Amino acid sequence: MSWKTTLYDYVHHRNQMDIDYSVEPMLPFVEDAAYLSAQTERLARRADTDRQRQFVPTKSETRLTVDQVAERGDSIVADVTLRRTTVGEIRRVLHEEQRIERERITLSPASDGWSVVYIEYLQTEQALRLKPPVAGGIMQAEDAFAAVGLMRAPSVPYLNTQIISHFQQAAARTPYNRLEAARYADEWWDKANPAYLAFEVNCSNYVSQCIFAGGAPMNYTGKRDSGWWYKGRVGGQEHWSFSWAVAESLQFHLLTSRRGLRAQEVANPQQLDLGDVISYDWDGDGRYQHTTIVTAKDPSGMPLVNAQTINSKHRYWSYTDSPAWTERTRYRFLHLSDSF
Repeated sequence: MSWKTTLYDYVHHRNQMDIDYSVEPMLPFVEDAAYLSAQTERLARRADTDRQRQFVPTKSETRLTVDQVAERGDSIVADVTLRRTTVGEIRRVLHEEQRIERERITLSPASDGWSVVYIEYLQTEQALRLKPPVAGGIMQAEDAFAAVGLMRAPSVPYLNTQIISHFQQAAARTPYNRLEAARYADEWWDKANPAYLAFEVNCSNYVSQCIFAGGAPMNYTGKRDSGWWYKGRVGGQEHWSFSWAVAESLQFHLLTSRRGLRAQEVANPQQLDLGDVISYDWDGDGRYQHTTIVTAKDPSGMPLVNAQTINSKHRYWSYTDSPAWTERTRYRFLHLSDSF
């Protein structure tokens, strides 16, 4: 058996693992004890969440792409992209969720072929760990740049004077087009819009784009630590506000803004509508590290969300199946104003 065959077997049995809520299908050829232990905990959480929402998985499929391969002694290290689709039923209504995950898989020779000895996530929602915010929740520049990571793609100037002048006309109020925000989120969930800069940690940049597509006006201050704006590349430099691209700053702006884009925190996820936002504090320490946008509701009226970094479409809002989730995880449910 070749290492490629073992890799495809890993993907096939991982699909079965998620249907069965058990690591049993992985045991014959996965030797990474830490991975198996973490998966056991994740599957238990997901099984509990699925029972609560009456979700019954019926099919799990994965399209595997091998991005690059390296030899390390006798071992093979493969960086892979897994495009995963899960289908199930809630009260006899079909539900489909998609996500894209990237992993680094190390395979070593075994007596009967190859075995998987180590599995590493190349992207998780845990990627964003911020230092405590300074005065009023606004981050220092070096913290924000570290948070969003390296810039991977060029962008072009996007904000223009017509948009600025439109915002400055206080009398002209624009309704929030929630359907358009959700439509944009579904169109771009699995790829970067080339009109914008793409970040290594792209969740808040993506959500800001969705909100902007829904008609929210930019508050262009020209200052990174105020307003909510994206301008693009000017003089060889990228110009955007922290609130546009950093999870902690975005939720702070939504809750403290008194004009234009603003939101009210609500108590329950059922109170959210399409185009609303959820912020995630994995550690429960008051610093929010991930952002999603509501793009659908399940038959129980619970929000389904889209996100990037780990690109996801119509994922259940609680993220209890994420490696980033902990018992201390806290959420902010942010209902955006219906007009700006």
